[in-house]
Amino acid sequence: MARTRTQFICQNCGAAHQRWAGKCDACGEWNTLVEEGTAGGIGSGPQSLKSARKGRAVALTSLSGEIEDAPRIVSGIGELDRATGGGFVRGSALLVGGDPGIGKSTLLTQAAAALARKGHRVVYVSGEEAVAQIRLRAQRLGAADSSVELAAETNVEDILATLADGKRPDLVILDSIQTLWTDLADSAPGTVTQVRASAQAMIRYAKSTGAAIVLVGHVTKDGQIAGPRVVEHMVDAVLYFEGEGGHHYRILRTIKNRFGPTDEIGVFEMSDKGLRDVANPSELFLGERSGKAPGAAVFAGMEGTRPVLVEIQALVAPSPLGTPRRSIVGWDGPRLSMVLAVLESHCGVRFATHDVYLNVAGGYRITEPAADLAVAAALVSSLTGLALPADSVYFGEISLSGAIRPVAHAAQRLKEAEKLGFRQAVMPASSGELATATSIPSFQPEHLADLVARIAGSKRRSDDD
Repeated sequence: MARTRTQFICQNCGAAHQRWAGKCDACGEWNTLVEEGTAGGIGSGPQSLKSARKGRAVALTSLSGEIEDAPRIVSGIGELDRATGGGFVRGSALLVGGDPGIGKSTLLTQAAAALARKGHRVVYVSGEEAVAQIRLRAQRLGAADSSVELAAETNVEDILATLADGKRPDLVILDSIQTLWTDLADSAPGTVTQVRASAQAMIRYAKSTGAAIVLVGHVTKDGQIAGPRVVEHMVDAVLYFEGEGGHHYRILRTIKNRFGPTDEIGVFEMSDKGLRDVANPSELFLGERSGKAPGAAVFAGMEGTRPVLVEIQALVAPSPLGTPRRSIVGWDGPRLSMVLAVLESHCGVRFATHDVYLNVAGGYRITEPAADLAVAAALVSSLTGLALPADSVYFGEISLSGAIRPVAHAAQRLKEAEKLGFRQAVMPASSGELATATSIPSFQPEHLADLVARIAGSKRRSDDD
């Protein structure tokens, strides 16, 4: 009888270690190594040469050929289809993550009902809730009349046997991947071995049958999907469902997509009847904006293929402390430090004795450097106490030398601003073709000091009047 070999698996990255250590050598995380036996199952080596199975030849085919079914399944929920790149791809696996209570199950229940009403076979398997709980949610969402098939099961082999009984489903929703377990792995549900083995079995089923699989994943306190990162590499698309408890909207953000663009977002509004599409998120983020308050600038950003206008708010106040505060919500902290340093070094604007608070309105999160110019304008506006023009939008990247660098998709940003009624733009210097794309006049400073001088000049003109 082969002796059981023990190894230690990192619960964060899935790396295997021969002995326990406080820190994982692969990812650098502390206290993540858990002992697991490898006598058999996923991750184990061959027990003996006699038990090794001889491989079989698989059929090879060409790239050209007919596709039996439509490549995508369109749900009819516009923002969900946008985030997935046009609908669920047949034979693909999609991983959806988000905080508890953010609305993952609500969104998937609505999507399942919408597809079932179109004649697709949809199977919803829950490992966390009973069938009665899912029915209560469906009644609240008005989806109880759809033909979605429900099950409450956590064993992978039982789930696969159930799916094989009858017509092939078009969409299978598994909520959640951390609750599944398979007989092939000798460990507790939720461990790296079980999560990896269960995900591998369901992805294999999707590839072999052409059914689309949606896996729901828990997130850690850092906002990352719990479990080994190898699962994110195994699936075809990864979506994060984001939102703040104090706001009524939710953002479905695409992190990975093998069949569509990444960094795409879908915006939803949460209500007592479920999630509703927000076709124009710029109006949502600018709905409660005050154009007369200093320290507010409208940033024309891009999320994937969609332009989004959002308000950036800054507050600069004298600090009673020796080390002034720097508080940021919705933006990158080191990026703010860089903009403050450029304003002090190249523009003569002093923040050393002031507290700086920066907030992206509505709880929105900005990741692109094109927001540098809007942040700088909001900071200078708050420091001088002068409100920026309410009909202006700002975008552009600031270099360490103080130069304003151009950014991508400038024409789309201007068209979105023009559609929402903005009449001028502050942007980097660009080619003549862009100026003819829209009718919005633009101020194109080559250096950040030019923008600061323009804001200070408007203050002097207002004092003269």
